[in-house]
Amino acid sequence: MSGSQDAAYVEFVDQSRSTLLGYAWLLTADPYAAEDLLQETYVRVYVRWRKVASGHPVAYARKVMSNLHTDRWRSRRREVFTDQAGEAAYTQDPMTVDLVRALQKLSPRERECVVLRHYLDLSEKDTAETLGISLGSVKRYTSDALAALRPLLSEEEARHV
Repeated sequence: MSGSQDAAYVEFVDQSRSTLLGYAWLLTADPYAAEDLLQETYVRVYVRWRKVASGHPVAYARKVMSNLHTDRWRSRRREVFTDQAGEAAYTQDPMTVDLVRALQKLSPRERECVVLRHYLDLSEKDTAETLGISLGSVKRYTSDALAALRPLLSEEEARHV
């Protein structure tokens, strides 16, 4: 890559790191797995940077991250959940910790839909594109996930979901 493309990539990483790390952390509920997922995402984005840079690189990175996460949970078929919340930046607010613990109880696909729709504020169509599933599936997973989350969260937290 040329120097200007490298500079644009570094700027992209600097600007998107906190958002993508937060997304990865909510998907994995593990700070180390989230960091690994983010790094692998950045490697894949870098390889395609010439094509990606002219479009929406953050959207592309989210899609890559979602696909990598899906590949990981499909290959393991089992996730290890802990009572420990992740990175300190996200644990300052007790409501966030409770939300992350509740998200851990969802299936990986439900968690992805809820995080994309309500944390990253994507539309149903964009969520479907990112995950490579139908619009109806996004609606179903999101609806099922929110129904499962409501009893897990306190009344005040449920109003925010």
